Amino acid sequence: MNLDDTIVAIATPPGRGGIGVVRLAGPRAREIAKPLLRLKHEMEAGRATFAELVEPCAGTSQNFAESVPGAGQRTGVSAPHESFSLPQRIDEVVVTYFAKPHSYTTDDIIEIAAHGSPVVLRHIVELCLGAGARLAQPGEFTMRAFLNGRIDLTQAEAVRDLIDSQTLYQAKIAAQQVEGALSRRLQPVKQKLVELIAVLEAGIDFAEDDVSVQPDSAILERTAAVRGPLEQLASTFAYGKVVHQGLTLAIVGRPNVGKSSLFNRLVERERAIVTASPGTTRDLVSETVAIGGIPIQLVDTAGIRQALDEAESIGIRKSMEALADADLVLIVLDASQPGTAEDEELLRHTQGRPTIIVGNKCDLEASGQWSVSSGQSGEIRASALTGEGIPELRAEILHHIGGETGAQAEAGFLTNVRHQGLVQDSLAALDAATGAVTAKVPHEMLLLDLYNALRSLDAITGATTTDDILNLIFSTFCIGK
Repeated sequence: MNLDDTIVAIATPPGRGGIGVVRLAGPRAREIAKPLLRLKHEMEAGRATFAELVEPCAGTSQNFAESVPGAGQRTGVSAPHESFSLPQRIDEVVVTYFAKPHSYTTDDIIEIAAHGSPVVLRHIVELCLGAGARLAQPGEFTMRAFLNGRIDLTQAEAVRDLIDSQTLYQAKIAAQQVEGALSRRLQPVKQKLVELIAVLEAGIDFAEDDVSVQPDSAILERTAAVRGPLEQLASTFAYGKVVHQGLTLAIVGRPNVGKSSLFNRLVERERAIVTASPGTTRDLVSETVAIGGIPIQLVDTAGIRQALDEAESIGIRKSMEALADADLVLIVLDASQPGTAEDEELLRHTQGRPTIIVGNKCDLEASGQWSVSSGQSGEIRASALTGEGIPELRAEILHHIGGETGAQAEAGFLTNVRHQGLVQDSLAALDAATGAVTAKVPHEMLLLDLYNALRSLDAITGATTTDDILNLIFSTFCIGK
């Protein structure tokens, strides 16, 4: 990838809209853009300028149109050849100029905001390409920002997460990462590790100059000081992964216990068909909702019982598959009736799984004696008809998501599988270093493990990342970002 190229791309989503933006970045951005624009005022850095988008004419200067009124005053009527040579207006646009190095990529950037016609936006791009620009690759603007040192790799990846966010909470977490929350959390850990490496290197290189060699106890203490914060960071991934990807919650139970009604209550609209006849739901019905800012895919399943026909048998098989694939299981029981053998079998089948038990129909008089003796936690009394217990059910779902780590109260937690793998690699290298100290291995060999630990942390922020990994990361971006 040539960083000296001037690149261009449409920066807004495909389709028609009120506004569409074309982004042009590189050393020739102003040179390429100026012939396309009839500016009301000269472009100034950091300011938006109203302009007309025109079709460039060969041999026509930028200020030709401004000189035409004078020509008209001389003759009273414009000459035919003068009218013919006027650049043809295409659209009214707003042009914003960001001067290097104070721009997203640290290059000169010009953004042309036109009316959101795909035809107009494509034409602007074609005009820029004809003037010497190159079509940007996916994520190339953000990659330039990274390669030019404006952001690190965690911030670049967070830009993608911010674009892909489905809930406001996801967007807030991604915005924290864009601001460098994870990098700030890693910085003191890396600093301690670098200091330990420097002390050991000095002890080896300058032993003849009476530089003290660190005793084993001091090395172990300083290694533990690096390991502790990394372990805390690694423990945040369980929650961070859910924040980033969401989870699947399967609603299961025997027929006519109110699964679909509970599903509709959580979705807050009549998404699933509800009738008084058992076995209404034959196929899986899914909907994604946000609970506490976390995207959760709810799956309503067919009632689990001895099937009466082939269609119901297929539905029950799909229900069991959904139960097996779900991150969290919601078992719905009828609180107005005694437990059945089918209920007990379902409770046994889900033991050891993250499970919430809901006693539905608690608004009925016969529900007063309802209880569950399964030994599983998360038992909620609720009524899909009246809404009683639904807030408690949502809170219980969030409790299962957050676990006991309290990660949701922290800034800079792990949401990315790549980051988690590198933190684990660093911890493994620190374990090897600890074992080397205990085994009285020479410090030259111990340093290899410490450098491996540092290299893994550097790869999180991009200090030692290979080109293949960079290409893989940025290829998942949209074009124009």
